[in-house]
Amino acid sequence: MAAVIKKVGVIGAGQMGNGIAHVAALAGFDVVLNDVSADRLKSGMATINGNLARQVSKKGVTEDDKAKAMARITLAEKLEGLADCDLVIETAVEKEEVKRKIFHELCAVLKPEAIVASDTSSISITRLAAATDRPERFIGIHFMNPVPLMELVELIRGIATDDSTFEASKEFVAKLGKQVAVSEDFPAFIVNRILLPMINEAIYTLYEGVGNVEAIDAAMKLGAHHPMGPLELADFIGLDTCLSIMQVLHEGLADSKYRPCPLLVKYVEAGWLGRKTQRGFYDYRGAKPVPTR
Repeated sequence: MAAVIKKVGVIGAGQMGNGIAHVAALAGFDVVLNDVSADRLKSGMATINGNLARQVSKKGVTEDDKAKAMARITLAEKLEGLADCDLVIETAVEKEEVKRKIFHELCAVLKPEAIVASDTSSISITRLAAATDRPERFIGIHFMNPVPLMELVELIRGIATDDSTFEASKEFVAKLGKQVAVSEDFPAFIVNRILLPMINEAIYTLYEGVGNVEAIDAAMKLGAHHPMGPLELADFIGLDTCLSIMQVLHEGLADSKYRPCPLLVKYVEAGWLGRKTQRGFYDYRGAKPVPTR
């Protein structure tokens, strides 16, 4: 039988974490949002409040729905605050050593029957599960960004993930009103296996001088009806995350076609990570984004 999930922990109050907390609380789950930074927790709650207010203004939810969702979220600066959660979803930076450390510390305080999940967009679920005391109750639950708007969630089983964990996770995603795509545990799964090489190729197109930033983004928006250009999308995702995923693909599949573009590496080395640092392929510090190349 699938485990019953009533209380959900979310590790990380950033873009993905606050989005997951938002949709889980709105769906009726009690949520504990954890981050080591009190400022990030405060900022995450402000983002959730603002996004819920936007949904109210668009008649997607009522003021009562908003108030109840906000009331269901509690904050925790220590992992001990997640001790009685039925499911804990990690949304930390896309670095395997960071995630493994979190899981090691989390399992020491978590109840034995709890499910642990990672929102990783590329890293092996089997390897991450091996860092825990419960590989059979570990799974990948990969949300798309921005979480409140995107309909898809990828579910990824590790080699040891048992059926009850998978079924409970699938039921949880359905209660959020999301659609499931089941992926095998291969580097970057389905969406990013296809999306990130396209973005990387767009950066190569810029690097090789085939077109400038505006031309490349306009070509894909107007010529392929993409809602965002690939360089604009890279800035939205975060260039450090894009690089991490390409490195996982390149190392995991040992194919030169996944080699990260040197220009992507250079931007990350410069600290130009996209919207979150106000500079990437566009400069966001003025009234209107301006291409940086």
